[in-house]
Amino acid sequence: MKTLKILLVLLITSTLFSSCAIVKPGEVGVRQTFGRLRGNIIDPGLAIINPLTTTLVKIPTRTVNREVKLNLPSKEGLNVSSQISILYHVKQEKAVDIINEVGANFERVLILSTFRSASADVCAQFFAKDMHSGKRSVIETQIKEKMTKLLENRGFVIEAVLLKSITLPSGLYAAIEAKLRAEQQAQQMEFVLLKENREAERKRIEAAGIRDAQLIIKEGISEGNIEWKSLEVLKEIATSSNAKLIITDGKTPVLINPDK
Repeated sequence: MKTLKILLVLLITSTLFSSCAIVKPGEVGVRQTFGRLRGNIIDPGLAIINPLTTTLVKIPTRTVNREVKLNLPSKEGLNVSSQISILYHVKQEKAVDIINEVGANFERVLILSTFRSASADVCAQFFAKDMHSGKRSVIETQIKEKMTKLLENRGFVIEAVLLKSITLPSGLYAAIEAKLRAEQQAQQMEFVLLKENREAERKRIEAAGIRDAQLIIKEGISEGNIEWKSLEVLKEIATSSNAKLIITDGKTPVLINPDK
């Protein structure tokens, strides 16, 4: 009798435990009875179910980070090895529709297949070097936009597509580095030429200034000016109290110092 009571208690306890399900934060639950979804969406917390006829299907609504390794085609026909993260989440109000239309394995069936198609279409429009340069953000945005369009009204929100690592084909790295070095050398040569042109222009301006100054001086030294200055000097000497001997032809005086 005592053993029967213990078995009865264990059975009741086991039934109670199996009748309780926990929906964790960041996910929702849907009751599935005999293969059909019934009832409202269950928010995070404790849910009571009939373990004999009902199971609780859980769908994550938090942001999911799915990393994918993929060979992407390039515009020139190369295969570029890449590691990409897809950030997405499920709309809570669409959880029942997603399970009905796609199933609980919606990530493999819908998200990943859509991503492979969108990334191949987008990357085929870019050269391999573009995936490794400043156009990476453009490629990420275009893949995200294409996925969003393909998954429109399906209950998914694509938050971001991130190209985490890109491995270019062997030999392409060397070609890119050689091109960058050539571009840097060309920029340096342009700087040198610009500097030389500015220096040449400075010298031309300086030479023009010297030439103009010399022309002004030359124009000022005329025969009349020389005669006028000579007369002024002669007048100053003549009015001086010192003894002097002046020999002149009337144009240019010559002073002879009698003391020497």
